[in-house]
Amino acid sequence: MRRILAQRRWTPLGKKWLENCRAYSVPASSKVVRDERFATLDDQDIKHFSGIVGSKGLVVDKDELEVANTDWMRKFKGSAQLLLRPQSSNQVAEILKYSSSRRIAVVPQGGNTGLVGGSVPVFDEVIVNLGAMNSIISFDEVSGILICEAGCILETLDKFLADKGFMFPLDLGAKGSCQIGGNVSTNAGGLRLIRYGSLHGNILGLEVVLSDGTILDMLSSLRKDNTGYDLKQLFIGAEGTLGVVTKVAVLTPQKLPSVNVGFLACTDYTSCQKMLLEARKHLGEVLSAFEFIDSFALDMVLKHSGHRHPLPDAKEKFYLLIETTGSNQSHDKEKLDNFVETVLTQGLVVDGTIAQDNTQISNFWHIREGIAEALGKAGAVYKYDLSIPIKDLYNLVEILRERLGGLATVVAYGHLGDGNLHLNISAPDYDEKLIAKIEPFVYEWTAAHKGSVSAEHGLGFMKAHAIHYSRSPETVELMRKMKAMLDPNGILNPYKVIA
Repeated sequence: MRRILAQRRWTPLGKKWLENCRAYSVPASSKVVRDERFATLDDQDIKHFSGIVGSKGLVVDKDELEVANTDWMRKFKGSAQLLLRPQSSNQVAEILKYSSSRRIAVVPQGGNTGLVGGSVPVFDEVIVNLGAMNSIISFDEVSGILICEAGCILETLDKFLADKGFMFPLDLGAKGSCQIGGNVSTNAGGLRLIRYGSLHGNILGLEVVLSDGTILDMLSSLRKDNTGYDLKQLFIGAEGTLGVVTKVAVLTPQKLPSVNVGFLACTDYTSCQKMLLEARKHLGEVLSAFEFIDSFALDMVLKHSGHRHPLPDAKEKFYLLIETTGSNQSHDKEKLDNFVETVLTQGLVVDGTIAQDNTQISNFWHIREGIAEALGKAGAVYKYDLSIPIKDLYNLVEILRERLGGLATVVAYGHLGDGNLHLNISAPDYDEKLIAKIEPFVYEWTAAHKGSVSAEHGLGFMKAHAIHYSRSPETVELMRKMKAMLDPNGILNPYKVIA
């Protein structure tokens, strides 16, 4: 055994990575046609919107629209002719009220870092970007409750909280660009869900604007409020199809001083599962992340990033990144050291290192978080974000490798602690024959093993047709009825979530 210890940092995926993605545009496919109920934007509409947001809040520049119309993966591209940047909830309400009266379809947009085409138009929907609504409204240092506007960038919020001894309970690779409104609207999961839970538990209140312009004030900062239906939950993960999130109240935890990180090698997936059980048993309350990386993913990131292998002598099939967070460094480090010694003795791991300083911790996390960027540099990539019972999770990877043969490289990593598999198929170019071998097989296999076709990325446009693999017909029908009630003209993010 070697070393292990403490914290992480991330650099946002930038333009260089996007340029390296050999992206293709997926406008209206043969299965999706523009809804004829929606009006086409005219000069009078633009004049009216300008009266709401002013000239600075109205964007018709082709270059800016090109960026806003194109999703993070450069896979989906709309043709919006107008982008609006409201500066208040009242402006959002006026925009939606008018749009509903004219039946002008709109797409709420945050940092546009989604991976399923949920934050860009499918056709010519008007983009309503919340980025200008980025004020921190209040923070209670006793309760740890933060209230802010939807356009606040996640990393900005985390830095604000860090200065006060707190942290945001959500951590994502795209934290430097993504906005909290988008995080809430997609119910983003992230790296530390195993410790801090999902946004369904951390969000205490929301302000949401409905399609008719009604401002729904549910911005409670109470941890206990059992008066009637908990309506805010409808909008967490609804991807802007039921309403536009404009303000958020979130419970934030204390930022603890002791962070330790280990990078361990396992020979097989069974050992990875046993490691998770042992980690919960021995690390208990300090366990804050449990990530797995297969050898294909590690090879990919080492090849395209310049990072060094943390275990240069290891040639194993699986690697685990385990993080602990607590209040007592000597106690927590001793716990992790003892845990690593135990699992080495049991033969569950064959090699391992514990970070000795923040630089090593950062390097370990950069490897884990650099996989997506490395995949983009390698060529075309098909991404699948799946929840699968942990015992079955890696079976899909092995079956798909056999199914695809030499057509592509199957790369797997993810949040093993909560059963979230990031399945990636890397190929030189996008190819219809290849996708036909991947879909619907991946969705069918996941459904057969009682998994979910979307663990944390949402359905967006890419997976709207696949909702039936994870939800019963009765459940989907109830979703349709809720959509029809809250958005009778269907103007909010059409063609998404429910096909």
